[in-house]
Amino acid sequence: MTAPDAELAAPSGVAPPPANTSRRFAALRNRDCRPYLLGSMLAMMADNIEHVITYWVLWQTFHSPVLTGFQVISHWVPFLLLSMWFGALADRYDCRRVIQVAQVVFMGVSAAWGILFLTGSLHMWEACVLLVLHGLAGSLWGPGEQLMLHDFVGPSELPSAVRLNATFRSLGVLFGPVIGSALLLGLGPTAGIFANIAFYLPLTLFLFRTKFTGHTRDRHSRPRVGALESLRVLREVGSNPTLVSMIVLAGLGSFFVGSSMQSSMPIFAHDLGAGAVGTAYGVLLFANGAGGVIGGIVLEATGWVRPHVAAAVLSTALYGVTSIFFALTTSYPLALALLLVGGVANLASMSIGQTVVQLLAPAADRGRVLGVYGMSANGLRAGSGFTVGLLGAVIGVRTSLAYSATALCVGTAAAGLHALRGARRPGGSGSGTVLEDHRETAPGS
Repeated sequence: MTAPDAELAAPSGVAPPPANTSRRFAALRNRDCRPYLLGSMLAMMADNIEHVITYWVLWQTFHSPVLTGFQVISHWVPFLLLSMWFGALADRYDCRRVIQVAQVVFMGVSAAWGILFLTGSLHMWEACVLLVLHGLAGSLWGPGEQLMLHDFVGPSELPSAVRLNATFRSLGVLFGPVIGSALLLGLGPTAGIFANIAFYLPLTLFLFRTKFTGHTRDRHSRPRVGALESLRVLREVGSNPTLVSMIVLAGLGSFFVGSSMQSSMPIFAHDLGAGAVGTAYGVLLFANGAGGVIGGIVLEATGWVRPHVAAAVLSTALYGVTSIFFALTTSYPLALALLLVGGVANLASMSIGQTVVQLLAPAADRGRVLGVYGMSANGLRAGSGFTVGLLGAVIGVRTSLAYSATALCVGTAAAGLHALRGARRPGGSGSGTVLEDHRETAPGS
């Protein structure tokens, strides 16, 4: 066993890279990974541009609160229902082609919106179909995206790749509404949605150029796509306390807070005295996304937080605590600070959890395991509409967010204890799979 292998197989569930090979902004130094990160950012920005334009047109056309709710459900439920199956596809097939299919669906949906806007023939059933297709494309993209990161940089620099990928996606989420609003105002919804197609092209075209497939480091046969294989992977995941804890942590944050804070921001802005000031409301929204970007850059530049179970638990707990105080504060400056700190904590939690899951997952089943993680981290975001939204209609959104964030903190403590108990058992960290994973070599070596 080599020194790096020994470190990665530690029974505490630690999955850090070897200290002598870890570099700041390592993924950006990688000539193959760098354009992939940029392309992913643009594609994520296009995703959010489409939301801005289509949601505005749908409200102007139908004025339907039910359709507004369906927009959230259609975006996240495909992650809940299909992430594991899409992970199996990523395990079995060339991830470049899987991602390209997702991007083509995104572009096709944007083109279909544009045609319907141009002809003035948009019906509600057509809108629902396109919303579902958009959600399916997002869930198909996820597992293959993560396998490509692992293939580009290998295990030692995977934490950097996952963290920077999350940061670049946060940039896309942050600037997507800005660009979308500019396209909506400058070109109009029809020309704007057609122009949006161009933002999907860089990633799609780059995937024709790269030699990496998501599997070039693999030394195993490709698993079949089937229900029995999926059940086997679920049993293996359930037997590993560290994997279970990371998946549960991601699900807790998604279910109890998720996307509800952003969708409820007009209410918080009004309660903070910023409801009549558009700039003040916009700054709250910006702070909500900027924390993730700032956090990713700071964590990557400093190396303060390594991919360790304890770090994931603490950062998730900090996200819960900042959400509680944000819900209760009446101070606008304090609310901004809490949103920034919460964004940093949320990015740290998600990137650490995803890194640990990748490093502990068996190479042959990595896509499926990441699919399970995606079910939890993304699919359960639909639940925040109940824990904060519907409950907020009864007791008030501020109170419901405070209760939900408190539940997040309690659940985080329980998940941390579960991981700690598992780490104390012999072999409880799933170290064997980590050792197997870290014997992979670069293509052509």
